[in-house]
Amino acid sequence: MKKILLLNISVVLFSFIATPVFSATDKNNDNVDTYELLNLFGDVMEKTKTSYVEEVTDKKLIESAINGMLSSLDPHSSYLDAKSFKYMTEQTKGKFGGLGIEVTMEGGVVKVVSPIDGNPAQKAGIKPGDYITAIDGEQVMGMTLDEAVNKMRGKLGTKVKLQIRRPNEKPFDVVLKRDEIKIQSVKDDIKNSDVIYVRISSFNEDVDVMVEKAISKAQKKLNNKAKGLVLDLRNNPGGLLDQAIAVSDLFLDKGEIVSTRSRNEEDNVKYSAKAGDILKGLPIVVMINDGSASASEIVAGALQDHKRAVVLGEKSFGKGSVQTLIPLANYGAMRLTTARYYTPSGRSIQAKGIEPDVEVKPAKVEVIENEFERSEAELKNALKNDSIIDAKSDGKAKKDGDLDKDYQLSRAVDLVKALGIYSQK
Repeated sequence: MKKILLLNISVVLFSFIATPVFSATDKNNDNVDTYELLNLFGDVMEKTKTSYVEEVTDKKLIESAINGMLSSLDPHSSYLDAKSFKYMTEQTKGKFGGLGIEVTMEGGVVKVVSPIDGNPAQKAGIKPGDYITAIDGEQVMGMTLDEAVNKMRGKLGTKVKLQIRRPNEKPFDVVLKRDEIKIQSVKDDIKNSDVIYVRISSFNEDVDVMVEKAISKAQKKLNNKAKGLVLDLRNNPGGLLDQAIAVSDLFLDKGEIVSTRSRNEEDNVKYSAKAGDILKGLPIVVMINDGSASASEIVAGALQDHKRAVVLGEKSFGKGSVQTLIPLANYGAMRLTTARYYTPSGRSIQAKGIEPDVEVKPAKVEVIENEFERSEAELKNALKNDSIIDAKSDGKAKKDGDLDKDYQLSRAVDLVKALGIYSQK
């Protein structure tokens, strides 16, 4: 309530600031400067109201001023009006309307952090690192991030045209149909007959419960003979801090998971793991790329620092700051950067990201058939192998189509199996 009260006081000051208020006994120059600047704000606001080419309301001017104040601090601080605040609340619950795309601001244009699995942006081929330079023909340069996001939202079923700039390619347009975005945060499978695969597309509510259930189900199906786990965090833009901590805790027996450090030392917080590793030490490979951000980086960094997992893929996005949502009564909320994330070893994720232990870039692999391939068994009068028990079995693993299409995943599965062999006693 205290923060809300302070904002309301500020609004009152802005409304009546045309007449400067000074205390005759005030000898603090900093306070005098602040009042002078507030007086300047009041003058600008009054002149804008009376002289701008079109009529503009006090509400719009003040909300824009607040948003400008916050967004000038960093790309992730901003003012959310009531509509935007509701949208963000729905997003963390895993159901909302739009294009299914996580974005940030860079160089005055919108940069794609990650498209969300199974939604319009991902289906249209939009990739992490793409830049959105125009929305329905209107240039993004000069818009705030919230203004750009609001333009991309709209009624379900309506279309929006985005101009995309991609490195080393000519700009191109993509037309997307707005849809209700339903996030299936956790998907699971068994790869190559004995490797558990879990994909987390975003850290929404109850992700830790879903991951634990997925692993338990797979272990039961494999009679507890799984070789290990591939945890796929590629193109995962993040989400809730408590879920990143809870998912990390599933695989750690002890030690720090992440710490947040604020400007005031007394506000620093360390989050530690509780006893219990649901995989009981089985190998883990965590997959990341440049679309893995925030909560994804917390999980990857924690498991990497504790040597609990091998991180494979490409360097992550590098979003290592903490945003706090502060509701503002009937006026939406402010999203304010309040701290930085640090991995257990003390690394700051901010603007650096997580470097993979094994760098693997996306690639296409083509099998080269050798029509002249020979073996001992094909030679004339070759001795037979007297240790073959089942001649019907060729010992080959069941073919997995996903591994043929996804080189990074194929490498991750191979690495899990190799680690499983190496760690056997």
